[in-house]
Amino acid sequence: MRTRQQLVRALIVDIVADVDESTREVILTIHWQGGQHSQLRIRKPRTGEHGCNTSDEALAVIRSMATRWSDQDIAASLNRMGIRTGQGKTWTAHRVSSVRCVRDIYAYKSAEKDGAWLTMSEAAKALGVTHYMIRRLINDKVLPAEQVMPDAPWQIRVSDLRSEAVTAALTRKHRPCRNDGGGQLPMFTEVSQGGAQ
Repeated sequence: MRTRQQLVRALIVDIVADVDESTREVILTIHWQGGQHSQLRIRKPRTGEHGCNTSDEALAVIRSMATRWSDQDIAASLNRMGIRTGQGKTWTAHRVSSVRCVRDIYAYKSAEKDGAWLTMSEAAKALGVTHYMIRRLINDKVLPAEQVMPDAPWQIRVSDLRSEAVTAALTRKHRPCRNDGGGQLPMFTEVSQGGAQ
């Protein structure tokens, strides 16, 4: 790296910087040894903008989830999606909270859920079943559920837990096996003992 820096210094005479306000670009004119020159145009950063800003993708997730999910849930979703902070770090509840404060994103408050929406854990507890069963009902299109985007937590309406389709699916799941054998054909037919002698 040091050799490269020395080489660049030997090749470049000077660099002249100018600003084009009409296009909000910084124009760099590089004067090389031998009389040649080249020009480079770079977008001018806005006030307070820097290279470690939170990505638009991360901001979209935070805005979409903030009114229904806690900062901890949002952080877990961002990490599952492989989205990093502006500094390339994994997300924590504190980092999500900091971004919300800077960007004026409305915070989650548990009291404002009004019991209308449930998480998978809350839905499983309400129905007295496992998480696996809730996920199976969602995958089978029996229980309607929403995600603000792929890999985000599922959101389930309380009213949908009482639907006929869900009730019927759970009834089938918990129904004991039948042992009466009614209407079934025997596996082996009786062999007549009275054959010709």
